Amino acid sequence: MSTAPLINSDYKRSLLAGLELFQGVAPDDVQVLLQKCERRDLGKGDVLLSPNSKNEHVFLVLSGLLHVRVGALDAPVIATMDVGACVGEMSIIEDRDPSAYVLAAEASHLLVIHQSVLWEMVNASHAFSKNLLVVLSERVRSHNHFIAESIRDMRKFAQHASTDALTGLGNRHAMEKLFPREVSRCQQDELPVSLIMIDVDGFKIFNDRFGHVAGDRVLSAVAKVLQKQFRPRDLLVRYGGDEFAVLLPSVNEAEALAIADRVRKKVSSKTDTDSDSLIQIPVRISMGVAQLCTGGTFEGLIRAADQALYRAKNAGRDIVSN
Repeated sequence: MSTAPLINSDYKRSLLAGLELFQGVAPDDVQVLLQKCERRDLGKGDVLLSPNSKNEHVFLVLSGLLHVRVGALDAPVIATMDVGACVGEMSIIEDRDPSAYVLAAEASHLLVIHQSVLWEMVNASHAFSKNLLVVLSERVRSHNHFIAESIRDMRKFAQHASTDALTGLGNRHAMEKLFPREVSRCQQDELPVSLIMIDVDGFKIFNDRFGHVAGDRVLSAVAKVLQKQFRPRDLLVRYGGDEFAVLLPSVNEAEALAIADRVRKKVSSKTDTDSDSLIQIPVRISMGVAQLCTGGTFEGLIRAADQALYRAKNAGRDIVSN
């Protein structure tokens, strides 16, 4: 990176035509001020601006190409500054350090305007001040767009982080976030709340025999049936592997046992058929039911439902136990 004075007045005049800040600016209005500006040369990869480094200049690209990256020098490029574009103006206007990294994507030559000269140009030329306002408004729109895109990406990430990709149900992460909240609400309102743990019987043997693709089809089929059998307010998740869990607010253990047995029969009456219709897969599930006891905890409720599921499987499977 090197800095040098601009060559001569004629060269300075020829610059104005292609620079966004000087569109429509009469050369005579800023000729004297251009004498105070310099040229900076960057090699490929040279860093021009970076966060936590004070900036006092606006840079206009005379030749070459600049990349803008947020967060790290090797982060994805969020903007490209071509010939005529300017950078650095936002940190001067906001009187704060740059918020992004700006570096040369290739050998580049820049016109350097110190902030004091920038304000003199604003006072000297109405066209220049108008151009600066246009650039600033475009930057604000660009920043807002970037923020909006980032928020959308974060929401997508959060959704994927709490959603099971195979079944579309909530996953273990969603359970650990949502179930305790609903349990606390029921406790505060002095309402019962029950938990049902569900396990697909013989799934490992089936998976080993027919393969993971067929196993995934079974889990998807079970998930679809379960979704149709519970109320919209019930919280259904894939607990992990071949296990599911559903929280039933305002439902006591006796009611949950009846619901679970109805659901068990519904699942058992369904079969999943492969695409060639060569095999039919009878599906059976075991279910463990527990109600939150007075003064109990969510962790205790999980243990109780899990123990009930263990008893159901030891009792011969395809049954409901508490």
